[in-house]
Amino acid sequence: MHSYDPELISTMRAALDDVMTKIPVERATLEIKVHLAEFILKAAADGQTSYDALVAAATSQIQAVLSMVI
Repeated sequence: MHSYDPELISTMRAALDDVMTKIPVERATLEIKVHLAEFILKAAADGQTSYDALVAAATSQIQAVLSMVI
């Protein structure tokens, strides 16, 4: 299991909040948020720790997540 410093956790949280604003309100469920958070966590585990990289990692998966979660 990875360990993240408080600054990176804050960056990941901000990235997730930003990505969630790109989801249509009627689709912005906890399930969608969890899936997008997983992409952010994976990106961070792979060494992508900048805000922009984390946002990009999750944003690139929005359509896939929306299509798999009905």
